[in-house]
Amino acid sequence: MKCTDLWNCVVVPLQFAPTQRALLAAILIGILCSVVGAFVVLQDLSFIGDALAHASFPGVVIASMLGWNIALGGAIFGVATALGVGWITRRSKVSLDTAIGVLFAGMFALGIFLLSRDRGYNKELFGLLLGDILAVRQSDLWTIVGVGGLILVVIAALYKELVLMTFDRTAAAAQGLPVGFLHYLLLSIMAITVVVAIQSIGIVLVVAMLVTPAATASLVVRRFWSMIVWGSLQGLVAATIGIYVSAYIDGVPTGSSIVLAHTAIFLIVLVLAPRKNALAGLFQRKVAD
Repeated sequence: MKCTDLWNCVVVPLQFAPTQRALLAAILIGILCSVVGAFVVLQDLSFIGDALAHASFPGVVIASMLGWNIALGGAIFGVATALGVGWITRRSKVSLDTAIGVLFAGMFALGIFLLSRDRGYNKELFGLLLGDILAVRQSDLWTIVGVGGLILVVIAALYKELVLMTFDRTAAAAQGLPVGFLHYLLLSIMAITVVVAIQSIGIVLVVAMLVTPAATASLVVRRFWSMIVWGSLQGLVAATIGIYVSAYIDGVPTGSSIVLAHTAIFLIVLVLAPRKNALAGLFQRKVAD
């Protein structure tokens, strides 16, 4: 696609329905991942985000083989893996990283094994590794809106409890909060968020959507709510940049463009943020509410 002037550069891609759906899906997923990602980063659960993305793969394969909704299959396996990680770490001396590593490798290997036994679905399912946001359908958008909206409602309803558990589990337990339940709930929310994002951004790249916006926000804001707002705005900006880059550079996958936009924003902020960098003198204080 050629770009002759600024107006055409902005308007022309939006004349196509697939691009419109892709942009909307990318923005919605970017906001959802940013909200959930704030909890992921502050609780040092970044590795489990990657593990859940890969652990959902056998569920996707099984659902495809049986003719079920692949998002449902992925969600079942993702939530089961998340709960399994929580159960192993609470019931044994196995560390969190070890439990994640064991289940992550085992579940992904199971997905590959199942995929090898059903060659008729190879092309479609291997496409989920990198995602194809331009293939998002209207029904997929409704799924993102419905499931994402439910996740945000749950987080809003339990916001104070989840934040307290994130920063001080001992204090949360002392106040009588069901810390174990909240931990499992957060893991389940992560798993469902990952599955919602997989079709658009791909299994390989979905962890970047969870981690990078929150990591960027942690460089420049103090408050947890500010971290969520920053991440959501970055999700919107990165989605828009990624869609337009893939529209004007032939052969560039949209998912990777969005993730690279997130990474570029992180690196820019890392250089300019008022923490341990050469340009710290440009700032008198960190950005706050």
